[in-house]
Amino acid sequence: MFSQMNCPDFLEFQDILKKMRVMDDKIVYALNTSIPTESFANKVDAHSACEDLYSQIQKGHTDRENVIKNCILVTAETVKQLKAVKDEKPNDFEVLKNLKAEQKKLRLLQTELSVEEVIKEKTTKVFTEKCRSYYKPNNL
Repeated sequence: MFSQMNCPDFLEFQDILKKMRVMDDKIVYALNTSIPTESFANKVDAHSACEDLYSQIQKGHTDRENVIKNCILVTAETVKQLKAVKDEKPNDFEVLKNLKAEQKKLRLLQTELSVEEVIKEKTTKVFTEKCRSYYKPNNL
């Protein structure tokens, strides 16, 4: 959905990521409503619930990582172009201002990749704790 997007200003980009991170933010709630307690274990297919939840989590992680990496590539290309213009017009204040802004945005986007790793680790840990008795994905 967002993989084809242009990279907006960084605040707008963070808003998009926040919406995409809802599943990770609510992982405990999702697990608690999907996984049965001992008394209801025979009424709910915990294996299927965990498998489905894992699939949703993985898709979210992949989608967000792709969006972030895409914006890093787009922004890096913009920085490269602005550097070329700056070399031609070293005294152009507007070009310099835009270059600095894009360089800052690039650093922030790269930081977002690290944030994504932390979120991924936390979500995976909570998922594993709750679902390990019912479902074990191949890559965990």
